[in-house]
Amino acid sequence: MEKQAVLQEVNRIFIDVLDDEAIVLGEETTAEDIEEWDSLTHVRLIISIEKRFNIRFTSLEIQKFKNVGDICEAIAAKTE
Repeated sequence: MEKQAVLQEVNRIFIDVLDDEAIVLGEETTAEDIEEWDSLTHVRLIISIEKRFNIRFTSLEIQKFKNVGDICEAIAAKTE
């Protein structure tokens, strides 16, 4: 799956989970950039992403995510 398409789908997931239509993600977006993105929400986001793309992240992969771009790269790698 193309990285831009992954980013668009991840953006839809963030909008749904955070219930905020105004969210526009970029590859450099971090939890510090989105007020509602806390540790509990992070878990909900990861679960929603895994369900949508039918993939599983390891704990180590999740710990290494520094921004949305890292998440999208991991999704793209697992959905090739």
